[in-house]
Amino acid sequence: MLFPLQATRMELLRRKRRLSLAQRGHKLLKDKEEELMRHLLSLAKRVREKRKELEKKLSEAKAHFYIASLYENPLFSETAFLIPSFRVDLKTSSRRVLNLFLPEMEAEVKEIGRNYGLFQTSGELEEGIERFKKLLPVLLSLAAEEKALKLLLRELTKTRRRVNALEYILIPSLTNSIKFITFKLAEREREDLVRLKRIKR
Repeated sequence: MLFPLQATRMELLRRKRRLSLAQRGHKLLKDKEEELMRHLLSLAKRVREKRKELEKKLSEAKAHFYIASLYENPLFSETAFLIPSFRVDLKTSSRRVLNLFLPEMEAEVKEIGRNYGLFQTSGELEEGIERFKKLLPVLLSLAAEEKALKLLLRELTKTRRRVNALEYILIPSLTNSIKFITFKLAEREREDLVRLKRIKR
């Protein structure tokens, strides 16, 4: 339901205050949007490069596993993977960007001890396992950065929606209502002047 607009000086003052507040809010949100975009693009570039490098190194590690599977007894290969030969210590933290807390992960791979003999497996399998161990921290760090990317994107979308609502709906609406009230008050003033002139005669 639309309420009729009251063309009074108090209403004009109230609308002007709201317009000033909306314009300040719009500027702050626009600045936030630009800062979020800057962080998003920087992180997206870093994630893309890291992912490309990781995929290349993962395929190299898989190639070692494949070669090992061609030359050795499958039972020995399975035994090598049944009981873990290393553990991963994971440290999680977050960094603040504007009003967001973006996750960060740091992993450290620690050797527990081999559960298989080196004479039972090929050097290819050993090389594949070593390469995979080195990639685990990178993989976990990448997962945290991709989550941060999603959070930044969600916040950017939300901020952009607010900026557009202010820019295309609220500010034009307030500007139009201020023009309308100003016009009505000026019209009323002219009518009062005409009335006063008639009374004086």
